[in-house]
Amino acid sequence: MKVLLHYDAGPGLAARLAALPGIDLTICAEADTALYARLLPELEAIWHVLRPISAADIAAAPKLRLIQKIGVGVNTIDLEAARARGIAVCNLPGTNSRAVAEMTLLLMLGALRRIAYFDGETRAGRGWSQPPALQDGLFELAGRKVGLVGYGAVPKLLAPILQAMGCEVLYAAHAPKPEAIGSFRPLEALLAEADVISLHIPETAETRGLISAKAIASMKPGAVLVNTARGGLVDQAALVAALRSGHLAAAGLDVFAAEPLDPADPLLGLPNVVLVPHVAWLSTGTFARSFSIAAENCRRLQRGEVLLHRVM
Repeated sequence: MKVLLHYDAGPGLAARLAALPGIDLTICAEADTALYARLLPELEAIWHVLRPISAADIAAAPKLRLIQKIGVGVNTIDLEAARARGIAVCNLPGTNSRAVAEMTLLLMLGALRRIAYFDGETRAGRGWSQPPALQDGLFELAGRKVGLVGYGAVPKLLAPILQAMGCEVLYAAHAPKPEAIGSFRPLEALLAEADVISLHIPETAETRGLISAKAIASMKPGAVLVNTARGGLVDQAALVAALRSGHLAAAGLDVFAAEPLDPADPLLGLPNVVLVPHVAWLSTGTFARSFSIAAENCRRLQRGEVLLHRVM
């Protein structure tokens, strides 16, 4: 079965994937558009990471039977084009949850303690000559109210860790969840009450732009926003304005409205933001869990069996 991993895999990962039985796997870097175009006509399955799969891509792949998302969100796939062709689309819920939960915690701590700023200052030789006023902007996570927007796999892992660190956990969801750690709040109440707000919902037509200028204005002065979900959830211009004005103390961001982030984006000039390039999901543990299921789905497809985690 001819399978493409559309991702710039490192040598260790490439070696492990080459040993998968029953799969004729080719690895193509997302930036190599020429190789991608040459491979599309013969592919039966694409293991998709970040670069969007368009209707044109699908039309150029007449043998394609499976689009396997390496991750959870399928907003980067033209689902209508896949549906029209009867191409299965699967994702991998839970395989990256541990990595994302850990990165979310890291961004919370990094934003509260201004890790990115101090790292740059120390490397530039100015680390020991900071203005005294900076002392007033360094905070601990313990004792704060942390609001989790959504209560899926990542918040389920994160909530007990936050609680153990001395945080009061709040969460917003469609309805209260009996198994949840923390206190349920409607979204509007959570935004107004939480000291740290962390996003854990998919980007859909209903959630796009959910954290609008109005929503940001309703947050507590000095609140911190963390986003490891999808960049489209947040009005980025409104976020920049709130960070510049001091209404929000800081932000920790792994995802952005447009990726890669434009070198001229004003977020890059803000000292109270911690930025990472959509790598919250990325770990060797995520890879091991993800590619095991992706390979199993290819085997199931060949045998005509029910696919795991099929979304369409």
